[in-house]
Amino acid sequence: MSAHFEERSGVVPCITSWGSWYQTMEEVFIEVNVPHGTSGKEVKCHLGSRDIELHVKGEEVFKGKLFDTTMSDEATWTLEDKCLIRIILMKTNREAGNCWASLLEGEYCANAWVQDQMQRKLTLERFQRENPGFDFSGAEISGNFAGGGPDFSSLQK
Repeated sequence: MSAHFEERSGVVPCITSWGSWYQTMEEVFIEVNVPHGTSGKEVKCHLGSRDIELHVKGEEVFKGKLFDTTMSDEATWTLEDKCLIRIILMKTNREAGNCWASLLEGEYCANAWVQDQMQRKLTLERFQRENPGFDFSGAEISGNFAGGGPDFSSLQK
């Protein structure tokens, strides 16, 4: 579901010195630019439920405690075209209100505008899931979208 919504609506990346990261309700995607010609043997990646570490050609790219917990047994990394490492982390908390403010605790933080756009995107993704017959991919949202947006579950249908 998330992939289809993301394909139609785009992503909101947080740009870093090594690449970028972005998120959906379910996953966090990390894209790391590496020197062209990098081989898989030159990549050392540890993906824990609460921590992450990446070294390329013996150099540390990042290391630290993740903003929130993930399902480490569902995390993956790939080396694409010998120049891009793509890491996918599966969030433990998959609610629209769980919008990561940073990749690591205190590091690679989304600025206020990017954080706002990420939260709007997750809220629209939540609306899409709750209303599968509608297309929210090009929608705009304003008002109360922080924390996943308004809760309509108590309203009668």
